[in-house]
Formats: sequence, structure tokens, C-alpha cells
Amino acid sequence: MTDSTATRRLNALAELVSLGGCRAWAGALKVGVDPGTANIAVVVLDENDNPVAGISHPSRAVKDGVVVDFLTASRVVSGLKTALEERLGCPLTRAATAIPPGITAGNTKVIVNMVEAAGLEVTDVVDEPVAAALALNIRHGAVVDVGGGTTGISILRDGNVIFSADEPTGGNHMTLVLAGALGMPFAEAEALKKCPEEEEQIFTVVRPVAEKMAHLVAGWLAGYPVDDIYLVGGASSFRQFADVFRHATGKRVIQAQQPLLVTPLGIAMRSR
Repeated sequence: MTDSTATRRLNALAELVSLGGCRAWAGALKVGVDPGTANIAVVVLDENDNPVAGISHPSRAVKDGVVVDFLTASRVVSGLKTALEERLGCPLTRAATAIPPGITAGNTKVIVNMVEAAGLEVTDVVDEPVAAALALNIRHGAVVDVGGGTTGISILRDGNVIFSADEPTGGNHMTLVLAGALGMPFAEAEALKKCPEEEEQIFTVVRPVAEKMAHLVAGWLAGYPVDDIYLVGGASSFRQFADVFRHATGKRVIQAQQPLLVTPLGIAMRSR
């Protein structure tokens, strides 16, 4: 299971993002920018990796690790940076960022350029599942990051990544299936997908997408001695999601606390 420090940090970060505040800190600050397909998030930690502030904004300017609207993406990051600077009362100048596993060097460079155009020097670029593993303090097992546009995996042994992969199937595909089944616009389906009261009925509709993700992961795991799978990312929030992965893989499956914030937390932990 993930350790108590990880749980404490994630719950503290969730409170900061929800309430829009900040916490006192001493020493240097560490910043992480998560350019997700559904949301762009910026997280600030103290030098001991304790959350100080965090903010997130819906955005479709990045798709599957590819910046499709450079100007909008950069403006969103810049706006989030400014909002955090106003809360903190100090400038933010450096940050780490993240990419899905396996994207091209050219696309990685565009993400770096986008973050730097927002006024942040990029100090590190990390694969999203690796960032999640860092946040959860995982040294052995598989971390599966189910984002809006992609499902990525990193398999770790003794803290080292021995395999990583990524597939363009994520939460957006669930939304498309839901929209098609119910005959509603994408935006309405996205809002419905996040409605806790309708979760059981919604998951019945989107379950085939979760099963596809689980079978992808089962294929990636073939040949690797993995006992535990850790699920992160917003699309993994459904209560029945882990059961689908258990059935497909035969592994122990752990759903992370605050799954939307695991990767952003890990990105900030990599900042220098």
C-alpha cells in the first residue's frame, strides 16, 4: 500500500486546491506543472515536499502529450502561475513538468517551450507514471496513470523503471462513449461522468473502455514479475475501476487517494 506520508501530502494538497489557500513554508519552493489533456495543474511544495499551494484549470490545449494550442496552453499556465504568486506573495521562476511515456523528443520540446513561455524555467521533464511513483513512494510494482487522453504505465524494480509504455485511450474516450450512448454533447457527458450520484449507472456504460485499458495493461505486464498495480489519474476514480483491472491482470490493484493529484504532486517533487 502507499505510505502514510504520501496519503498525508495528497490530502493536504487536495484541501489547498479546493479551498484556494496556501500554507506557511520555509526555504526554497518546488513547482510542478502538469499539462494534462483535461486539466492543467500547477503545484507548489516546500523543500521537504510538503504541499504549500495548488491550482488546476480545465483545458483542451494539450492532447495526449501534444500541445495542440500553444498560445492557450501557455496562457493557462501563466494565469495559474500568477494566481499562485499572488497567494504566496513571491515569484515562481522554475518548475518541473511531465510527459506521457513514449512521446517524441519534438513534442517534449514543445511542452518545455510552452511552460517556459509562461515564465517558468523547466528544470526537469519526467514521465507521468514515474512522477506518480515518486509521489506514492513506490519502488516495486506497476504504476498506471489513466489520464484524460492516454493510459501510461511504468514498471519499477528497486526504484528503477524497467519498462514504460503509453496508449491513447483515457477518460475522454469514456466521455465519448457516454455521449454517444445517451445522445448528449461531450461537455454534458463529461459533467455527468463526474457526478457521484450516477457513478454506478455511468460505469455500466463506460465499462468497455475500462476493460480495454485493463487488457492493455495485462499485455504490458506479460513477462514482468509484478505483484501490485497502482492506479492514478482522474479516470481511475470509479469505485469499480480496480475490480476490472484485478479481473484482467490477476494482480493486486490499489487505487490511490486523490488520484487526480498524484502525478502533479510527483512532478513538483522532481523540481530543482
